[in-house]
Amino acid sequence: MQKSPSLPIEIKISTVVAISTILHSADPLAIDAALKQMTGGVADFFEDEFAVIDVGAIAAGAAPIDWRALVDLLRRYRLNAVAVRGATPAMAEAIRARGLSLDDGSSGARPRDEAAPSAAAPAAAVPAPVPVPVPAPAPAAATAVVSPGAMIIDTPVRAGQRIYARGCDLIITAAVNNGAEVIADGSIHVYAPLNGRALAGASGNPEARIFALSMQPELVSIAGVYRTFDEGFPPEMARQPAQIRLVGDRIDILSLSPASRA
Repeated sequence: MQKSPSLPIEIKISTVVAISTILHSADPLAIDAALKQMTGGVADFFEDEFAVIDVGAIAAGAAPIDWRALVDLLRRYRLNAVAVRGATPAMAEAIRARGLSLDDGSSGARPRDEAAPSAAAPAAAVPAPVPVPVPAPAPAAATAVVSPGAMIIDTPVRAGQRIYARGCDLIITAAVNNGAEVIADGSIHVYAPLNGRALAGASGNPEARIFALSMQPELVSIAGVYRTFDEGFPPEMARQPAQIRLVGDRIDILSLSPASRA
C-alpha cells in the first residue's frame, strides 16, 4: 500500500532563547561604542544569538529610532534581532516594516499601552506573526527531569547541545563539555566539570549564581552581564570548586574549596 505523503509543514511548540538588549539610548554611535567595550573585540562573543530589543527605558520625546541602522548594527555583533519589547503604538508600523515582532513581555504581541480589543468590538485584522528560526534540537543524549524548583540533567551535555531551564534552577550531575551551552532563569549547579558556556539569571535575575565542582567555562553570564575567558580561567581557581556571582556590574569568581574558606 502506498504511504500517504507527509504534510508540507508541521507546527510544534519550541523554546527559543533570546538575549534582551535593553537600550537606554537609540544613538547608533553610543550603542556601537558600548558593544565594542562589552565584547572586548571578540568577534564571536554572541555567536548569532537571537535578540529582543527592549526600548522601554528610552525617554519619552527622544529622537525617532532608526530601526534599519539599529538592526544592522546588532547584526554586525552577531545579534539577530527578532522582536521589540516596550514599544509605543506609534512605533508599531516602523517595527513591523523591519520584519520584527512586537513583544509585550508576556504571551501577547501588543505594544505597551495598547488596549486589547473588547469582546464586543469587531475583530480587527491581525498581522501574521513573523516566523522565528528555531535552533536545532539538542541530541537525545541529554535527558531531563523537571521538578517544581529545578530541571535536573543526569547525562553529559555535549558540544553543540543547549539546555534551558525556564523559570527554575538547572542542576547537572554530569560534565558540561566545551562547545555546550547551559542556560537557566535561576541558578546553575554543576556537580561535575563545567566547560562551555553557562548563563544564569537569563530572565534578568541578578541574584542567580553559577556553581561547579570543577570550574573551567569558556563564557559565563549572570542576568545578561557577560565575562569570557579567552586567556584561560584564573589559574588559582581553574578545575576547582567555585561559584560565580554578580556584584553590581562585575562578574565575581569565588572559591568553594574548604581551605579558602577556613
